[in-house]
Amino acid sequence: MAIELVAALIVLLVLMVWPGNVAGFRRFGWYRRWLGVLDFVEGGGRVALALIAPVVVCGAIAWLLHGWVLALAALAFSVLILFYAFGPRELESDFEAILLGADPAARVAAAANLQSAPDGAPRAFTAPELVEAAVMASLRRRFAVLFWFFLLGPAGALGYRLAWVTTAAADPRTRQAARRFANALDWLPAHLMVLAMALVSNFDAVTGAWRAWHAEPAHSMGDLDPDFLAAVARSGVDADVAAGDGSSTDTHDPCVELADARRLMLRVLIVWLAVVALIVLAGWVT
Repeated sequence: MAIELVAALIVLLVLMVWPGNVAGFRRFGWYRRWLGVLDFVEGGGRVALALIAPVVVCGAIAWLLHGWVLALAALAFSVLILFYAFGPRELESDFEAILLGADPAARVAAAANLQSAPDGAPRAFTAPELVEAAVMASLRRRFAVLFWFFLLGPAGALGYRLAWVTTAAADPRTRQAARRFANALDWLPAHLMVLAMALVSNFDAVTGAWRAWHAEPAHSMGDLDPDFLAAVARSGVDADVAAGDGSSTDTHDPCVELADARRLMLRVLIVWLAVVALIVLAGWVT
C-alpha cells in the first residue's frame, strides 16, 4: 500500500496545484468499442464480461511490477492509472469555475459540470442541490476511486471507473445492471466519507442525518444505495456554515455552501490519507 499512497499523493498534489480541465486525456473510446463487441449478451453478463478483461490485464501488469526492484515502474504505472481513473472531469476546476464565475449565468452553467452520473437529472442552482452535487461528484470522481485503489491497487481504480463508463451503454438492461453495480461500489466508500465527516464536521448533525435517512421506510441498508451521503453532507455543511465556519452564515447562499462543502471534502481527504499513512507505517513497524 506504500506505493499506492505515494501515487495518490503525487496525483492529488498535481491536480490541486494545476486544476486544469484534463478530461481530454481521459478517453474511454477503446472500452466503448470493447463493450460494443460484446453485444451478443445484455445485462449483468455483459457488464461482467466487459470489466473482467481490462481489470485482469491491469492487475497482471501491477503484479509483474510488484517488488522493490521495479518500485519506480510500479509507482509510475500506479500514477498513470489513478490519474486516468479520476474524473472524467477534474473536480477542483469545476469548483473554481462556479465559485469564481463572472456572473450568475456563468456560475449556473458551470454547476452543470458537477453532474455525478451520466443519466442524472439537471440540478437547480440552489444551496442544497449544489452541495449534494458537489459531494456526490467528490465521491464518484475522487473518494471511491481512491478507496478501490488503496484496496485493490490500480486494477481496483480502473474497474471502478469503467463500471461507471458502462452505465452509458446503449441497451437499457446493461445500463441498469451497470448502475446497480456502480452504486454498490460507491456504498462502502460513502460510509467511510460519512465517518470522516462526523470527525471533522458537526458530529451530531452528520450522525443524525445518517440515522434519519436510514429510518425512512423507503431506504434499506440492503439496497446498497449511496444517496444517504447527499443528505448527510447537506446537514453537515449547513451546521458548519451556521456556526461561522466560513466568511458568511447564510445557509441559503449557493456559493457559500459550495465553498464550505469544498473545505469539508478537503478535510475528509486529509483524514483518509492520514489513516492510510498510519496503516502503511504500522505495516513497516510490524
